[in-house]
Amino acid sequence: TDSKSNSSSSAINQEQLIVRNGELQLVVDDVNGAGVEIENLVKGFNGYVVSSRFWDNGTDLMGYYSIRVPDESFEAAMTALGNLAVEVKSETTDSYDVTQEYIDLDARLRNAEATEGQYLALLAKAVSVQDTLQIYQSLSQVRSEIEQLKGRMLYLERITSTSLINISLEPEKSGGPLITGDWSLGDAFKTVLRGVVMFGQWFITGLMWVAVFSPIWGSILAWFLIRRRRKNRMV
Repeated sequence: TDSKSNSSSSAINQEQLIVRNGELQLVVDDVNGAGVEIENLVKGFNGYVVSSRFWDNGTDLMGYYSIRVPDESFEAAMTALGNLAVEVKSETTDSYDVTQEYIDLDARLRNAEATEGQYLALLAKAVSVQDTLQIYQSLSQVRSEIEQLKGRMLYLERITSTSLINISLEPEKSGGPLITGDWSLGDAFKTVLRGVVMFGQWFITGLMWVAVFSPIWGSILAWFLIRRRRKNRMV
């Protein structure tokens, strides 16, 4: 058993477990089209899409993808994703080593499994009901710890065998809103209505001025016409 444990630990020590993540902010010709290309690219690398979403920010369609690809394809995937863009606005990568954590978990797991074996041996020899119940309780706690340790180790194996890449998508050209935020149909109608009312008021006022001063204008016009006729007769 000791030889097996030592060989297991040495095998783990020989292989580093590195978590690698990438972030890309891409400017593309067409956000929808870029999304389709990303999905095809992920399939080509035997990866998968963790999540994706598209939204309208009021002027343009934006996109976001979170993908996982095999760790050995991380650099190639980052390069291929960058080639989809008109411009790579930002590109960041980070990594951290979880090898020591995995080794510690493995050691704790082997100890817990050894303890489980001891409790099973005690259980087989238990005579009283009280002893049996106490051993069962301890055995249950150890088995719960074993499941937690195995779960954490599987998680570390998964996140080190695949790399996470988050991609933000934005269009090359911003269209801008067709209608400004200050414009509304109701306000436009009110403006037109005020213009009609003002014109009506001006027109009616003009008619009133004509009506009030028509006797004076009429007298002047009549005097002018009579004088003109007299001049014509004298000629």
